[in-house]
Amino acid sequence: MHKTLQYVIGKTEINRDLILLLVIGGLYSLGIYLSNTFVNIYLWKQAEGNYFTIAFYNLAIFVLQPLTFIMAGKIAKKVDRVVVLRLGVTFLSLFFLSVLMIGESAAYFNILLGSLLGIGYGFYWLAFNVLTFEITEPETRDFFNGFLGVLQSLGGMIGPFSAGYIISKMPANIGYSTIFTVSFILFICAVACSFFLKRRPAEGIYLFKRVVEEKKHNKNWNRILNAHLFQGLREGIFLFVITIWVYIVTQSELSLGMFNLYFSGFSFVFYFLATKFIKPTKRKNAILIGSLMLYLSLFIILTHASYFTLIIYGIIIGIAYPIVNVPYISLTYDVIGKSWKAGELRIEYIVVRELFTNIGRVTSIIIFIVGITFFDSETIIPILLVVFGALHLGVYLSIRKIFLPNTGNKKDVLIKDQISDEKNR
Repeated sequence: MHKTLQYVIGKTEINRDLILLLVIGGLYSLGIYLSNTFVNIYLWKQAEGNYFTIAFYNLAIFVLQPLTFIMAGKIAKKVDRVVVLRLGVTFLSLFFLSVLMIGESAAYFNILLGSLLGIGYGFYWLAFNVLTFEITEPETRDFFNGFLGVLQSLGGMIGPFSAGYIISKMPANIGYSTIFTVSFILFICAVACSFFLKRRPAEGIYLFKRVVEEKKHNKNWNRILNAHLFQGLREGIFLFVITIWVYIVTQSELSLGMFNLYFSGFSFVFYFLATKFIKPTKRKNAILIGSLMLYLSLFIILTHASYFTLIIYGIIIGIAYPIVNVPYISLTYDVIGKSWKAGELRIEYIVVRELFTNIGRVTSIIIFIVGITFFDSETIIPILLVVFGALHLGVYLSIRKIFLPNTGNKKDVLIKDQISDEKNR
């Protein structure tokens, strides 16, 4: 695998921890994609089409995730980042074990299950993001994010399609139990892989509040946080409503699996292309193009929701997400890397970034719950999708004035911002 990666990336040095982190990310993606898409459907069917059950399940996830992030950051600063990663994967394993044990009563425990998953996400993504920042360098960052995207796309191709096929061929809830069991095993394997990562002892004081306040002094940091807030506002309802729509239209888990197969298949190809062709100087244009594609494709399914139009939508967003995510994630890490005391406070920067993303997600879902409380769901949901779908363009509007050295940006604007930042400190 090491030689294959070096062939793809060129002569850049790739260390063992980078490969291990990619393997863990791949196992995580396969485990999540295999089952998490269908947890929403599992709860939806048990709740007999009640949107509130799904909304509160997802709300619990995104409330507990940032709270866990803050706590995980403190643990990572006092103990070890690898230990935090293991905690995350362990909680994710417990989530799937709980779904298996609760079985047909899962809809009644939607908030508990969402909380477990949110805690797992919080520990896992805090550790994974910090390790990504520590293990990758600016010259390997686009490659890592792109290759991770490829692995995520493979998981998205194999997982949902296999799960949909298994569920459709097995009686009652046996298919669901099977895929939840496989996900549980995959997360156990990820825990095992984490023991081969080099230990990264903690050091320094946890300065979470100081990094939040840094947005007042660092314009680039403020802009990237605003971008993540906009990202979260869009993601909140899109993360589960589209899945429910595909199932409502088709009434088939296998068709939902096929939707994800098309989506992830195109993502697989375009993550490769994005990694190869989107250079630092082209990041902003790529984010704008991808964001426009994500928004405009929505009107394909709003004008006429059929399985065919849903597949077309899946293909377009499968192309758009890599075009946005590869440059956007790399730009985020570069902004952090050039921020005040980034080396000492990298954990705090990751925590604050995720906090803003999840504030957006929680806000989005709360508005969704209020909307379906006072209006007919068939009327209000398309309106909410149009409004919140447009907010991804806020990501571009937020990052377009970010200027960093060695990325082909205007030096005069960079120097002006740096002088302003220094005056404000």
